[in-house]
Amino acid sequence: TMKNPVPQAASLLLEKLLLLVHVRPLPAGSGGETPPPAAPGYYDTSCFKRGDLLEVPRTLFIHFGIYLGENRVAHLMPDILPAFTGDRRQIQQVVTNKRLILGVITKTASIRVDTVEDFAYGGSILVNHMDRLFEDQVLGSEEAARRAEKLVGATAYSLLWNNCEHFVTYCRYGAPVSFQTDKFCETVKMIIRDQRSVLASVLVGLASIVCLGLAPSTTLPTIFIPFFLWMAG
Repeated sequence: TMKNPVPQAASLLLEKLLLLVHVRPLPAGSGGETPPPAAPGYYDTSCFKRGDLLEVPRTLFIHFGIYLGENRVAHLMPDILPAFTGDRRQIQQVVTNKRLILGVITKTASIRVDTVEDFAYGGSILVNHMDRLFEDQVLGSEEAARRAEKLVGATAYSLLWNNCEHFVTYCRYGAPVSFQTDKFCETVKMIIRDQRSVLASVLVGLASIVCLGLAPSTTLPTIFIPFFLWMAG
């Protein structure tokens, strides 16, 4: 018997959305707050060089940052707090899931500098793993670090057009691209084109309303017509 594709498609959609939203898995009873990061000194930073591109693979996504030296990493994080306050001490606190998700919804983020421990959050770190995809486009290490430092501060956020991967590829390779976004879009197109996955298609449309921040006054037909035309292209 053929399995019902709708639950499978919905599950895949949820995984891909979590991939881009960067929600961190939380232990039971955590109350939605971010658990403490790894202790200082957990990572050996002696092998890192200023300007290195750091990747932290997680279960459903990869988080990216630029190493600035002296145990500091610049990385882009969705965060609602910069929209309400300029207090650097509050903003610099480790971003909770609530702040992160609200930042995604409101398209608000900050390019911040954290310790390697806070950035990696207990995950393994890959160094310059993306260089193989860009070959001769790799900029000098100092140029990459300076680009990252100049961009530190509040910034707009977009799941598709300005996420943490766009930030690091601009800094190290001179062009903001996101392979995770490309994979996400291809997956969505595949779901939409499967005529059996009608429910999954509706879920994708509703998710686009919430995550991409469309105006509340926009009617459903106005949203879905261009959305499906784009997916079919």
